Amino acid sequence: MVVYNAKDWFGLIFKFHKAETFHKLRLVMLSLAVYTAIICVIEIDVYHLQYASTTAVHSLLGFVISLLLVFRTNTAYDRWWEGRKQWGALVNVSRNFSLKINAFIPKEEKERKMKLAAMTAAYSGVLRDHLRNESTFVVASNLPDFMKDEVGDTEHIPNFLANAMQHSLLEMYQKEEISEGAYLAMLQDLNAFTDICGACERIKKTPIPYTYNIFIKKFIFAYIMTMPFGFVSDFGYFTVGITIFTFYALASLELIAEEIEDPFGKDSNDLPTDGLAETIAKNVAEVVR
Repeated sequence: MVVYNAKDWFGLIFKFHKAETFHKLRLVMLSLAVYTAIICVIEIDVYHLQYASTTAVHSLLGFVISLLLVFRTNTAYDRWWEGRKQWGALVNVSRNFSLKINAFIPKEEKERKMKLAAMTAAYSGVLRDHLRNESTFVVASNLPDFMKDEVGDTEHIPNFLANAMQHSLLEMYQKEEISEGAYLAMLQDLNAFTDICGACERIKKTPIPYTYNIFIKKFIFAYIMTMPFGFVSDFGYFTVGITIFTFYALASLELIAEEIEDPFGKDSNDLPTDGLAETIAKNVAEVVR
């Protein structure tokens, strides 16, 4: 995730970083400039065409497409913000669970306490790579060393880890190492880990409906490809710049929406899950010693 100063207006206006939509669209924009210039030459210099302006049609269509893009962007941002709330909840539940580990498990059970703390610290890293569709080997590499040989052919590593934590708690309760109240309190936090995982998977595996996504792209394509024909009679060769700028604005909004609708990846505008996972691991280590 890109960290920036929102109050630095001029710095942001003239900033172009490596993930800027301009760099992704530059070849398409160049092709569009050539296409528009050819149309201008044919209409102005070759056939000397003169007809009534049709910009009113594109103005009306522009209003319609702007509504579609606003809905598209808002929907994508809602998914991004929901993902951020779920990871914020993961930070909180990890802290609460580690505090209970430190308070409820007797000092005599230091080895069991440290193992449970290690599993708690590892969960965020496991969930992060799981949501990024990393291989099972990569996801399992986040597990504590004492668990890596037990994974086997397990595909859902977050469930595997939560299951191991569940069994560890249950074993302590059955051996009366923790009270029933402590067990139930810790179980409630442990269940929250799985709830958060399920909510993040819901965001990950439920993209914007295919038909809707394709329709917006086709609408933008048709709007831009017909724009030179409607504007050349009014603006002449300035139509090239107007067309490119309009395409850049519309396509950039669509690209941004595509990027943030899956907020768990490695794109510059995705959630800072790496930093959040490191924060959780550090917090757990500070609490449970």
